[in-house]
Amino acid sequence: MQVLKQGLVGLQDGAEFDLVVVGAGGAGLSAAVYAAIDGAKVLVVEHTEFVGGTTAWSAGTTWVPGTHHSRMVNTSDTLANAATYLDHAVGTQAPAALREAFLQHGAAAVAKIEAHSSMQYRAYPKHPDYISDLPGSTLCGRALEPVPFDGRLLGDLFSLLRPPIPEFTVLGGMMVDRTDINHLLAMTQSWASCKHALRILLRHLRDRLSHARGTRLVMGNALAGRLLHSLASHAKATLALNTSVEDLERDASGRVVALRLRSGSAVCRVLARQGVVLASGGFNRDLALRSTRLPGIPAEWCPAAPGQTGEALALARGLGAVEGQGAQSPAFWAPVSLRRRADGSTAVFPHFVMDRAKPGMITVNQAGARFVNESTSYHLFALGMQAAQAVPAYLIADAQALRRYGMGMVRPGGKGLAPFLADGYLTEAPSLVALAQQLGISAEGLTASVANNNAFAETGLDTQFQRGVTAYQHNIGDATAGGPNPNWGAMTEAPFYAVKLYPGDIGAAQGLQTNAQAQVLNAQGHVIPGLYAVGNDMNSIMGGVYPAPGITIGPGLVFAYLATQHALGQGPSPLGSNPENVQ
Repeated sequence: MQVLKQGLVGLQDGAEFDLVVVGAGGAGLSAAVYAAIDGAKVLVVEHTEFVGGTTAWSAGTTWVPGTHHSRMVNTSDTLANAATYLDHAVGTQAPAALREAFLQHGAAAVAKIEAHSSMQYRAYPKHPDYISDLPGSTLCGRALEPVPFDGRLLGDLFSLLRPPIPEFTVLGGMMVDRTDINHLLAMTQSWASCKHALRILLRHLRDRLSHARGTRLVMGNALAGRLLHSLASHAKATLALNTSVEDLERDASGRVVALRLRSGSAVCRVLARQGVVLASGGFNRDLALRSTRLPGIPAEWCPAAPGQTGEALALARGLGAVEGQGAQSPAFWAPVSLRRRADGSTAVFPHFVMDRAKPGMITVNQAGARFVNESTSYHLFALGMQAAQAVPAYLIADAQALRRYGMGMVRPGGKGLAPFLADGYLTEAPSLVALAQQLGISAEGLTASVANNNAFAETGLDTQFQRGVTAYQHNIGDATAGGPNPNWGAMTEAPFYAVKLYPGDIGAAQGLQTNAQAQVLNAQGHVIPGLYAVGNDMNSIMGGVYPAPGITIGPGLVFAYLATQHALGQGPSPLGSNPENVQ
């Protein structure tokens, strides 16, 4: 692979490629790898200095039902079950034909990339669908995780991989996944955990002798690292960093055939013989679109990676492309907390599963009252914040819960609180009344909410918001806490703590309307020849619903596969004789 770190230096004006991919996140890299596997000459254009996009910051979970990994942990699951689940969860909020294409081709997409690249997945033994009370849901098998990857195999390319969010690492850049966290917390209680913890700690110490951060990659960094390693093995692949797309050109027939690229003051025109795949990450960093689609949500609350400027989407709209309508939400969401770093930047920390659903924690509004099921998915939680106008909301915990689970950027164990208290990220008080006074919320309301919490903890039943009633909710609780419900625990031990939460958009759900080959469509439903969209540039097949972990990365992978198959003339159309029909 040829790498152009300085944008266009080394790229000839008029250079020809079979496929040009705009964006080097998970979906874009997947499209490039699929094209390279099929022998295509491919160019990847990346706006930033790193590859990996938001995928590199994520858990890296890839939701694809029906793969051979699924059968290893869940022999009873079927594609019909998955279709039933999506029909109930998504319904008419996105075209059913796109869901059908996703389900029918998912196994082939996973099998191909695993057979011909460094990409390797595993199915976690228990990883439930998020709306697990709907028909067709499962407890495991559909959510795939990237196998940890040795970043040293990337050699000099390791520096091109987007580093993880610092607050998601420990000991100066050591990545840990949930398996590692459990072993680290139990290393003094179990010999198996002690061995695991010592092994990764010693590896990290060796890494720091020669690298700026740990090279044992997990989660999204492992996924992005494996894709980068895979692409690097193909001599006909080119990666241009720090490069943006200024124009998409069409020929007399209306087919997209060329792009004008810019890096600094340098401009270059390249030809795309068989297609252009847009995978630039969506609109989340486009301030104009944010103001209309996400009113009242500052960009500073967005935990997604930079580079999602919306420029590629604007160029597609200039060619007549339209964006999907009718979704539950134009974005996917998570509650986030904010903290100013020493370098002046803002850390935006998504509260996915580690704290808010655990025993001994509740979330309240300005009136000190609960307003949402704290154990629901992060997407529904943040939508609930907006619906209740609970911005900011306040995650409340007693001392025992803080020690056991941590709170956002505050690690479990209850140590090292001083910096968080000093800068106001964490609020501490000797009583609930004093905590409410410091936060400026109703003391009466907070006291009543904690009293209700303690009553619910005794019975295990939440008569207000039905917290802790589904398999998914139980999975992100704590079954070892000893109560009748893993999502409930009494809040009795002072001092009491709070962290402010805000609704943060973690990715775009609204993108360009496509057919089942990921070809971009115009307002009349006709294909714009030569133009494809995948990842968050493609309108979500989930209709703004978040039914399971990895429902952005999974479809991003599968439609990258379908787009390249179609562009390069590989395989039959998944929609038979009418490829433009998306109804």
